Amino acid sequence: MSRDSRLLLLICIAEALSMTGFAAWPALLPHFQADWQLSGKEAGAVGGAYFAGYMLAVPVLSGFTDRIDARRIYFFACLLSAAGSLGLALFASDALSAGLFQMLTGAGLAGTYMPGLKALSDRLSGPRQPRFIAIYTATFGIGASLSYWLSGWVAAGLGWQAAFSLGALGPLLAGCLMLLGLQTVIPHGAARRPRLVNMFGVLRDRATLGYILGYAAHCWELFGLRSWIVALLVFSAGTGDLPLTAASLAALINLVGIPASIFGNELAGRFGRRRFILLVMVSSGALAWLTGVAAGWPWVLLAVLVLYNVAVMADSGALTAGLIATAEPARLGAALAVYSLFGFGAGFLGPLVFGAVLDAGGGKDSSIAWLFACGSLGAGCLLAPLAAMFGKRTAV
Repeated sequence: MSRDSRLLLLICIAEALSMTGFAAWPALLPHFQADWQLSGKEAGAVGGAYFAGYMLAVPVLSGFTDRIDARRIYFFACLLSAAGSLGLALFASDALSAGLFQMLTGAGLAGTYMPGLKALSDRLSGPRQPRFIAIYTATFGIGASLSYWLSGWVAAGLGWQAAFSLGALGPLLAGCLMLLGLQTVIPHGAARRPRLVNMFGVLRDRATLGYILGYAAHCWELFGLRSWIVALLVFSAGTGDLPLTAASLAALINLVGIPASIFGNELAGRFGRRRFILLVMVSSGALAWLTGVAAGWPWVLLAVLVLYNVAVMADSGALTAGLIATAEPARLGAALAVYSLFGFGAGFLGPLVFGAVLDAGGGKDSSIAWLFACGSLGAGCLLAPLAAMFGKRTAV
């Protein structure tokens, strides 16, 4: 195995470990809805709080990687993730307290996901970089699937507090792996003084702006789906039998998206990145509505969810690789910070809007409510052609 391949493997393993608490809340959402008597809006707000924490922390934790070695930021962020998961396990008793600890855990992700990508790009260059970036971004799906499966499995045997406690262990292992396994590097922008306001100057580049808006639409859909997929499967199981538990099915469906992200980036490189991303987004937006239509038929829903998850993930690597290819190297950390800020800001709103639409449509027992709630996921992607107008100069 080459040095670059070993580097990629180490960072990908760390990323998957750092996310063990990522899906604990959505995996156990039906339990909390019943036990804590949560409305759809409250449940969505707790799910969205994770991404709100990310959004608040990412300007600092990702933006400063232009001058501070990303592995150091990564280790500190893993401590935040562990504290959030353990705090929820020990102290949460309602939507408000759970939401606060979810925010802390989400802030931890802000210092691992994009800083992990920055750690990779600081240590790797050349023609293999876009492929390695796509593989790294696909690891997010592995981490999410692992979290769904572990959370459901542990909670079934030991209770929900144990599931969240386990979510604190993975980030601690990941932080140590990154801190001890990577050599120190000096970032490209180490000589610059960090200024958060100047970070938004990356938006003046139309190509970068196009990728940022595209990523916001992608995250609205992706995180809305991941926040509510278990609850959707539980609703559908009430109308018929499903072969596995809802959390296990969610884990398997998420795994399907991993090769979609990697091969999607390869196809984007062959057929044109803008054209490919637009086609995928419009397709996934339409599949969001089809998912809502299929909610009442369990086996049909499973088939549609597999297709939908493939479409949602197919543009993930292409968007991130495109941003890195267009960003100025010395300001890559700032570009990734703004990219994440817009994306995870939309990731905060997506689950919240989903829950609000579900309540307005009649609640979690209404097929019509699930139809419109699922349809809300595709709103941003169906507007992708408008976002693309801002990125006409994208040429990678």
